[in-house]
Amino acid sequence: MLNCVEDNEARIVGRVASYLTFSHDVHTECFYRFSIRAERLSDNADVITVTVSERMLTDLQIEIGQKIEVSGQFRSYNNYTDNGNKLVLTLFAKEIKNALEEAMVENEIYLNGFICKPVVYRVTPFGREIADILVAVNRAYNKSDYIPCIAWGRNARFVKNLEVGQNIKIWGRMQSREYQKKISEEEAVTKTAYEVSICKLDVVRQQTE
Repeated sequence: MLNCVEDNEARIVGRVASYLTFSHDVHTECFYRFSIRAERLSDNADVITVTVSERMLTDLQIEIGQKIEVSGQFRSYNNYTDNGNKLVLTLFAKEIKNALEEAMVENEIYLNGFICKPVVYRVTPFGREIADILVAVNRAYNKSDYIPCIAWGRNARFVKNLEVGQNIKIWGRMQSREYQKKISEEEAVTKTAYEVSICKLDVVRQQTE
């Protein structure tokens, strides 16, 4: 279970779904990426990218199919390409360990942040209420992570009236979702969106003197 002590805590138990690849280096420390697959109760699964320091891999082998537990923070960064700017989300690992084969697959996240764009509320043709929220979560060195979140049903109805700058706490899971992006009248490509699917949220009320 998450301690909910920091403003951004995430934990996932699943199986390694890709090989380690080099990501970047910071002051001679190298970082690598791989993906982890966590099955849902439905037939779908969430495949989340993990970023890990080489210094955490000295006593741990990352192999496809291996069941592991990763704890850390769900972070964002901007990836600038010729096609424009894209917000990329990754689970920045603070701890990785092997998980027992009989261990339950888990996927949980806690965020304490601020709404930084107007909430987008909509109702699907089937009558399902959905709200998209972009939450800014502060971290060290005056940096922030911008995490897209999605609320459903009564949570969507509740959050649609919240204003930019409102402090909220969120409990949920990290989610990957495929969608079709149309690039011409005849052609579309499959893309993957990453977000937090909200299970519970609270508004942080400002104390008055």
